Amino acid sequence: MPKWLAPYLIALLLSGVMSCIVSGIATWRALGLIEGFFGMWMGAWSVAWAVSFPTLVLFRPLVTRLVMKLGREG
Repeated sequence: MPKWLAPYLIALLLSGVMSCIVSGIATWRALGLIEGFFGMWMGAWSVAWAVSFPTLVLFRPLVTRLVMKLGREG
């Protein structure tokens, strides 16, 4: 795997895990454990992942710079 691809693969996997957990909790809190819960959760997860991955890719450089700046000040 090319080295430049690693941050994107990390973002893809991390956004998938995080969006799965958060969408599962949000779906459970909104609907409870009703019949069809799993299908609704998977539908919510697909939308959440589709939003979270590009958001992570777009904001990672900004957040990295912010962390570096905060690290220098501390």
